[in-house]
Amino acid sequence: MGYLANKEIDVTQTMFGMDPLIMFGLATISCGAAGWLAGPTLGGAAFKLVKKRWIGQIAEREKEFLQHIKKNRVDPSFQSFSNPVPDYYGEKIGSVKQYRQWLKDQRAYNKKREAFL
Repeated sequence: MGYLANKEIDVTQTMFGMDPLIMFGLATISCGAAGWLAGPTLGGAAFKLVKKRWIGQIAEREKEFLQHIKKNRVDPSFQSFSNPVPDYYGEKIGSVKQYRQWLKDQRAYNKKREAFL
């Protein structure tokens, strides 16, 4: 960005047949898109490299958590338009508080389902 901010632009010259300001804008957007695409890959690799000894523990905890999700989620075969399944895969869980709320929602759905059977 510093280079582009200090670069003098000659409006009479074109870059690849386009106005230089448009080319600089496209270059900036392209660099941002490349960073957005490469960031998770490089960040994940760097995290695994730095935190090598904890990767096994993290994977074990994640597996245990997913088993809890499978065990506690509701049976979707009883859903209807008036009683949809609440977050079947637990995708909205981001904290312990949200996990507890997810458990409450699953229990409430089961109670509601049993009351209407």
